[in-house]
Amino acid sequence: MIFDLAFIWAGLIAFAVLTYVILDGFDLGIGILFPFGKSEQDRDLMMNSVAPVWDGNETWLVLGGGGLFAVFPLAYAIVMPALYMPIILMLLALVFRGVSFEYRWRTQNKRLWDIAFFGGSFVAALCQGIALGALVQGIEIDGRAYAGGWFDWLTPFSVLTGFAVVIGYALLGATWLVLKTEHDIQMQMRGYAWWLGAATLGLIGLVSLLTPFQEPEYFQRWFNLPGSLFSMIVPLLMLGLTWAFFRGLNDGKDAQPFLAALGFFVVSYIGIGISFYPMMVPPSLTIWEAAAPDASLAFTLVGAAILIPIILGYTAYAYWVFRGKMDPSEGYH
Repeated sequence: MIFDLAFIWAGLIAFAVLTYVILDGFDLGIGILFPFGKSEQDRDLMMNSVAPVWDGNETWLVLGGGGLFAVFPLAYAIVMPALYMPIILMLLALVFRGVSFEYRWRTQNKRLWDIAFFGGSFVAALCQGIALGALVQGIEIDGRAYAGGWFDWLTPFSVLTGFAVVIGYALLGATWLVLKTEHDIQMQMRGYAWWLGAATLGLIGLVSLLTPFQEPEYFQRWFNLPGSLFSMIVPLLMLGLTWAFFRGLNDGKDAQPFLAALGFFVVSYIGIGISFYPMMVPPSLTIWEAAAPDASLAFTLVGAAILIPIILGYTAYAYWVFRGKMDPSEGYH
């Protein structure tokens, strides 16, 4: 083939997962912060800020998971048995929070659905982080099958990454509300964002220090030439984003803290990519070993070339329509 179809599809899957994290991260973060709303009106405002876009955000999770199944079936067949528990819990949690969006407005007992919204958001974020940590630390493979135990995914490192994602999503939620709201709730979330930003950066630093020791190949990649030339870019970018984040908060900017917080996740994702490439399932299954036949990759790529621009288009349109600040009495203005 003129084009490396497996590499192209790996890039598309990575793009879908990153887009999901960027778009649904602040959505889940609002759920994590939900109990800290000072009044029912504040909680209504928090939920309304994502009500028009939350379900569209999760399209990218479907695209990432469905794409993995279709074009990297061997990776799917190995990853799923290794991560059944956190993935199933994540999906159930997303169902609970999705139901709470609809039922909370149609019942007198809002407390129950407040708990469902918070619990679903917290568990979904925690399980995503645990699954990430389990993947980073490596999955045991024998031939073409998963060879580990039922609870290999549950380790101190994976739990650490789980709570790092929870704190990071809460940061995205706080900065989103700084962007979308005004007055008391904005001041409250600006204060939360400062501490959540410091905690997120600390956890990113800790996870980054531990990651090279999870697999010898990571260590070689990060601390030997030419890989170290790329890995040096990551902390430099993070320093610039840290300055932009805290400067934006201190100067009373609305958008800058949110964009910088998104940058934390993008740069961290780049760091994971530097560690993983060319592996699809660390430590031993590469992109090309996990890929479907070229004929299947080419056929599905045609569909992706049509669908992904459409998804990007309606996602951008939804955010454009619901741009601006929230009016507590009327919605968007």
